[in-house]
Amino acid sequence: MVVSEPTQEHLALEQMLRQLRTEKEISRLNWQRLRRVFAGRFTRAWRLVTENRVKKYVFRPSGRELWIAVGNNAEYMIYPHAGYCSCSDFYFRVLDQEVALCYHLLAQKLAEAMSHYDTINEDDEAYKDLTDIWKRYSVID
Repeated sequence: MVVSEPTQEHLALEQMLRQLRTEKEISRLNWQRLRRVFAGRFTRAWRLVTENRVKKYVFRPSGRELWIAVGNNAEYMIYPHAGYCSCSDFYFRVLDQEVALCYHLLAQKLAEAMSHYDTINEDDEAYKDLTDIWKRYSVID
């Protein structure tokens, strides 16, 4: 059975994320594997993580969570459990199954595994206004 490229990406990433969750840093071997598997997407994702451009919004009192990746041109909404990002790369490459993840989703997964992200608490009433803003931003992409 031939394993598709996106499936290989998911498998490699999950293996590395398990280690990241416990060690909170990327080993040299996993760094090389991430660069080999994701190429430029890993480099861009890592930059988002190290520059603190991954944000987790927590809305109260509902506890609803929404992740944001501050990209080069816009802020992108990420729903990690759905595997969704509002960027154009997601629509054109991920949905077409060329790749498993855009670099924003990859950055979110790395940041969460390493607990390296900003948490922003907001009231539930702000959810609609903020998502409307982020939706407009992602159209700019």
